[in-house]
Amino acid sequence: MFKPYEIFIGLRYTRAKRRNHFISFISASSMLGVTLGVMALITVLSVMNGFHKEVRERILGMASHAMVMAADGKLKDWRLAMELAAEHPEVIGEAPYVEAQAMIAHGREARGAMLRGVNPELEGRVSNVGGHVDGGDLSLLRPGEFGIILGKELALRLGVRRGDAITVVTPKMNLTPMGSTPRMKRFTLLATFEVGMGDYDSGMALVHIDDAARLLKLEDGVTGVRLKLKDMYQAPRISQELANSLPGLYYVSDWTRQHRNFFSALHTEKRMMSLILFLIVAVAAFNIVSTLVMVVTDKQSDIAILRTLGASPGSVMTIFIIQGATIGLIGTALGVISGILLSLNLESLVKRIESLFGVDFLDPDIYYISELPSDLHWDDVTLIGISAFIITLLATLYPAWRAARIQPAEALRYE
Repeated sequence: MFKPYEIFIGLRYTRAKRRNHFISFISASSMLGVTLGVMALITVLSVMNGFHKEVRERILGMASHAMVMAADGKLKDWRLAMELAAEHPEVIGEAPYVEAQAMIAHGREARGAMLRGVNPELEGRVSNVGGHVDGGDLSLLRPGEFGIILGKELALRLGVRRGDAITVVTPKMNLTPMGSTPRMKRFTLLATFEVGMGDYDSGMALVHIDDAARLLKLEDGVTGVRLKLKDMYQAPRISQELANSLPGLYYVSDWTRQHRNFFSALHTEKRMMSLILFLIVAVAAFNIVSTLVMVVTDKQSDIAILRTLGASPGSVMTIFIIQGATIGLIGTALGVISGILLSLNLESLVKRIESLFGVDFLDPDIYYISELPSDLHWDDVTLIGISAFIITLLATLYPAWRAARIQPAEALRYE
């Protein structure tokens, strides 16, 4: 435990005196630097978390948390697979699907796309694409009618409107007297959808699962079964458990494998941004070093008197550690509080600024979102607060060590 006089003197040095206003100004500047650095770090990470959450939800709105597929790519006993997967307590939704690459043509325009056959009655259990269909929902798809729903960007590039006939060409081949030709079928455009992700809006086409199976010659089989989980972050563990429990040659995958590179890039971006922003706190810590060095130089005679009265070098070092730690603690606390308040109220604050100046920071036509997302993670706040305080505490060691080495005789020689 610190001795009372060390705490008293250390806290006293942080307050302004008549002859050291400049040093007190530097101390306040250092404290403000720590506050701004911590606040900026918490706010920016919250915004990045919000963007990542928005992107993740949009991707998983079309993709699935986990998938059960056959080893040969054609799942025949998919009903049994659905029943067995539904027995797992973490699985809350399941639906079959058929998926294949295809080329969609209209007139002189042709675009590659992912053709996905869905069951309109079951698809809502695993995705929310039905809520993004313009002027309808997935019930527009009926077996045998060969209707199709295109992504909005894909429809614009093809120049098609509702009711137009389009041609879907698949890699499956038909054997004819003239040789092998790709299978193709005329579909009628029923509607478009827009989920806010370019990969899906410009490269996805939805048809009824029966029509897709017939086009791809799957008969009663499907490509696989899509699953929705209670906690998508547990998808790797649950996928492994399902793979161990399902009989036969089944292959179970999850969203972390499908989009591993993309989400790894997001995590790397967050780490690098955290490192860059943490340099702000490091600069503020260097300011604390400068402040304490100036205080030590200004207080040489006071230090000498304390040493003469019996204070040990460790006690002198403790005094200046307390002073620097006080600056760091107050700056970190203010930064954490202001960062939390700003992150929690960022969306409303941005709206007020936009309405005040008549500008749009996020154009929904470009970014697909109209509000700045913010997702505050308390583990990030805790890590930032502790790390910032430790950095400021380490910044006090060298000036405090220099103060402890001051010799009373040398300091009082010219006094």
